[in-house]
Amino acid sequence: MTVESGDGAVESVPLWSLTEDTLVEVGPDGLVLVITRLGEFEIDDADAVVLESLRRMALGPVSLRNVIPSGSPRRGRGLTAGWADADFPDFASLRRVLDKLSGSVVHSLGLNDGKTPVLSVMPVGFAPPFAPRAVPPGARIRLSRFATMRSAAGGLMLESPCTRFQALLSRRHGIRVASSLAVPMSIAEMASEGEIAPAVVADIVAYLVAAGLVLVGDPLGRFAEDFDPELRQWAPHELLFHVFSRTRPLTVPAETPAGQPGSEPAPVVKPVPAGLRVPLFRPDLADAATTDPTLTRLLETDHECPVFSEREISAEKLGELLFRSARIRSVGPAHLPAGTDHQASQRPYFNIAGIYELELYVAANRCAGLPRAIYHYDPAGHALTMVNDDADDLATMLDMAMVAGGGHRRPPALVTVTVRMERIAWALGGAAYATVLLHLGALQQTLYLAAKAMGLAAHAVPVDASDQVDRALKLRWPAEVGVGECVLDVIQ
Repeated sequence: MTVESGDGAVESVPLWSLTEDTLVEVGPDGLVLVITRLGEFEIDDADAVVLESLRRMALGPVSLRNVIPSGSPRRGRGLTAGWADADFPDFASLRRVLDKLSGSVVHSLGLNDGKTPVLSVMPVGFAPPFAPRAVPPGARIRLSRFATMRSAAGGLMLESPCTRFQALLSRRHGIRVASSLAVPMSIAEMASEGEIAPAVVADIVAYLVAAGLVLVGDPLGRFAEDFDPELRQWAPHELLFHVFSRTRPLTVPAETPAGQPGSEPAPVVKPVPAGLRVPLFRPDLADAATTDPTLTRLLETDHECPVFSEREISAEKLGELLFRSARIRSVGPAHLPAGTDHQASQRPYFNIAGIYELELYVAANRCAGLPRAIYHYDPAGHALTMVNDDADDLATMLDMAMVAGGGHRRPPALVTVTVRMERIAWALGGAAYATVLLHLGALQQTLYLAAKAMGLAAHAVPVDASDQVDRALKLRWPAEVGVGECVLDVIQ
C-alpha cells in the first residue's frame, strides 16, 4: 500500500538525476564542464542552485525541491512541485541548464515513502527536453503499437523506436498502469479500480505520455499513429531493430573491456568440422584478369534471378567461385578505433576491421565431381567439409530456395551464409547484427559479380527458414545462425 503524506494525501515526487556516464567538473574560475557520451557542455553562468543540483543529481535521483534555498516557497504536489517557475523562481536558470543537458538527464517519479522510484524515464541519444503535462482524466489513452516491454535490471523496460526516451518500470504501480494500457482506456477507469491512488495514476500516465510511449486519443478516441502513412510502412520489430542498432540505449550492458576475461574474439576461422573433406580447385587469377569482362560491363547488365536449369555446376567452377569471392588471402594483427588489437584476415569482400564473422555452407545438388550433401567451406584451407548427407535435409534446403526464387526446379547449388556472433559482438556490441547484414550484402555482391564473370549466376533469395536452416547445417544456435542464401546456376 502506498504511504501517504501527513495530511492523508498520496504524493508523487518528481526526481532528477544524471546518467551514470555523466561527469560534472567545476573549475577554479567557476566554469562548470559537464562531460557526457553526447559531448561536453560548458556552463559559464551556473548559480548556487545549478551547482548544487548538478552535484546531487550526479549521485542519484533527487527531489529538486530539496535544493531550493530555505527562504523559497514550497507549494504544490505531484508534477507541478518541481517545475513551477512562478512558485520557484530559483529554478529558472536550472531549467535552462537541464534542457541543455536533456540527453543526459533521467526523470524519475517516486512516492513519498522513500523507496525505489515508480518509474524512470531515460533519454536515448539526443533527446528533447522532457516536459510532462497533465492528461484529461476522461481522455482515451493507449500504448503505442511500437512499444515493447522486456525484463531489465531493476524492473521492466518500456521502449519504442518512435521516441527518444525509454522508461524503466521499477514498482508495481508503473507496471500495472503500463500493462493496463494494452487496450484503450482512461485515467478515470484505471483509478476507479482503487488499487493505486488516482493522483499517482495520473502522474504515471503523464510521464509515459511525455516519453512518447503512451498515446492520447482525439475526442473520438482515435490515435494519430494508426493513420500515419509513414509509420504504417513499418512493422514494429523492424523499426525497433533499425533504431536500436544505430543508437545505444543507456540500458545496454557495458561491453567487456578489451583484455578482460570474456572479451577475446572467437578465432579468425571456425574450426573445421569432422567429415569428408574435399579440396577445391585454385584458379590462376592472372589468367582471369585478362579474360574477365570489365566491372562496368558487369554492373551495367540487368540483374535477374536465373530460371533454374537442369545443368550441372562442376566442382572446379564452384571452387573457383569460392576462391575468387570468399577465401582468406592473409591473416595478421589489426586495430580497432578504440586501440584494441585483434587477429584479422583479408578476403575479397569488404568487412569492417577484417573481423570476417560470416561462414559459408554449400548445399550441392547437381555439382559434377561433388557428392550430393551439405558442406562447410573452409576459407583458410580452401576446401569443403561434408556436415550433413541426409537426403531429406538437403531436399528441404533446396526446396526452400526453389520457392524463394520463384522456380520450378531445384537449383544446382545453394550457398547459405551464417554468422558467428562471438566473432563480432565483442567489438561492436549493440551494433553487431546490423553490421553483419552490411557484411552480408558485401559478400552477396561479390559472389554475384565473380559468378557473372565466370558464366555463372549467383542470386540472393529470401528464404523463410525458421529453424530449418540452422538444423540442416547443424549449427549451435544462437552462437551461429543463418542470415542469408544465394542460389547458384549456370547462365544459359
